[in-house]
Parts: sequence; C-alpha cells; structure tokens
Amino acid sequence: MTRPYAPLDHCSLAVADLGAAARFYDAALAPLALVRAKSADKAIGYGRGHPVFWIIECPPEGRARPGLGLHVCLGAESRAAVDAFHRAALAHGGKDNGAPGPRPQYHAHYYGAFVLDPDGNKLGAVCHRPE
Repeated sequence: MTRPYAPLDHCSLAVADLGAAARFYDAALAPLALVRAKSADKAIGYGRGHPVFWIIECPPEGRARPGLGLHVCLGAESRAAVDAFHRAALAHGGKDNGAPGPRPQYHAHYYGAFVLDPDGNKLGAVCHRPE
C-alpha cells in the first residue's frame, strides 16, 4: 500500500493490560476518527486505514516508565472532537492532564486537551483550526 510521506510514520506505547488499554483507547480515539486498523497477539494498531498509533502489551521489565519525557498528541478535525476525546478518555479510566481549551502560548488557533491513560502515558488531542 502506498501512502503519502509523513514525518511521523507511527508510534507505540507500552501498556500493562492490552484488554483494559483497548477499552480506553477504543473510546478515546473514536472522536479523532482513529479506529482499530490491525490487531496482533499482544498489540493493537489504530488509524484511518493504516495503523499509525499502537498499544503493545509488555511485561513490567519491558515497559518504559511514563513520565515527563513522553507525550503523544493526535490531530483532531475540530474543537468538538477535542472535547469529545477528553470526555471519552475520562469516562474510560483516563485522568485529566489539561482540560480542553485554547493554548495561545503555542499559537493563536491551538485548541487542545490532555489526559493520562490508565498506565500513566501522556496523551493529547489538538485542533489547529480557528473556531
């Protein structure tokens, strides 16, 4: 399958329990139009046809500890999608790490929301379009 060039091809996060993480990510990523695109024994890839965001179940010794250094932020088509992402994430075990709203310190039209997934990974959604 041929795809247009993108500076980021895919990323993955390690999770403790693939089933629990899948319930969270199925709900949180749906407002961003990211759905399960591929499944394997210990991994699920989300995307819009091609998997670009993976969750991979790893034993504790194989996981990096979540922290300030890792942050994954996914694009949203609208501010309403950012709001829906945040609501879905919190309803499915996520913790608030920045309520939906403008972030003018980044640029005039930056509208984002941030959560911690059940494993503590930092996840965000952003819309760069004006209201």
